[in-house]
Parts: sequence; C-alpha cells; structure tokens
Amino acid sequence: MKAYEQYRQTQIQTAKPEQLLLMLYDGAISFLKKAKVAIKNKNIEEAHTFLIRVQDILIELMSSLNMDVGDIAKNLFRLYEYMHYRLVEANIKKDEKPIDEVLFMLQELKDAWETAIKKLKEEKPGTAQTPLKGGLNIAG
Repeated sequence: MKAYEQYRQTQIQTAKPEQLLLMLYDGAISFLKKAKVAIKNKNIEEAHTFLIRVQDILIELMSSLNMDVGDIAKNLFRLYEYMHYRLVEANIKKDEKPIDEVLFMLQELKDAWETAIKKLKEEKPGTAQTPLKGGLNIAG
C-alpha cells in the first residue's frame, strides 16, 4: 500500500491545476458512491468517514474559487456550500437522498469543467493554465 500512496502523491504533485480540479471531483464522486454503499450496509462509521471526505473536498473547492471574477464564482461558492449542507444532513440522518442529489450535481459540474477545459485547450493549445471564467483559478 505504501507504494500506491507514493504513486498517488507523485501524481498529485505533478498534476496540472486543471487535472487537480478534475481529480477533486472524481474523488468526491467516488467517496459519495462508497458512502451510499456503507449506508446500505448499515456501516455508520464508514459512511461518516466517506461523507466527511467529500465535505473536505467541497471546502477545498470553495477555498480555491477566485471571487474576483464575479457572480459565477459567488454562485459556485453557494452551490458548494449547499452541497456541503446537504451532506451534513445525509451524515446526521444516514440518508441516501441528499447523497444522490449532491452526486448528480457534482457529476454535472465535472462534465461542465471537462468541457470548458477541453474547449480552452482547443482554442489556445498549451495554455490551459489560465484562470477559467467559472471562477476557479487553475493557474497554480
């Protein structure tokens, strides 16, 4: 397991900012799916752990927003904040419904970011490290 952890750490340290963003979304989506399984299996502690991990990712996404770009960043912040709140509810009640809601929103956002990143790379090859208009500064 130690070799895998070293590999993941290297992968994170060498990733481009836009890759890190997508990795955060992938991690959150994966942890939400695991939380749902844990709830179904009545494994309360495991569900709690996975939900807390997603909440931490949402906090990271909120803190990485560039609020200087205006309403888009503010709206993303509110959306992340809402998702965080729903996951707190899911964790307290061990309810899958809020998890499904957040899972859907995160998948939609990830898809939108993937499209934006791809479009940016097509428009300006090699310049995906500029801040995206969505309010997230991926300049590193």
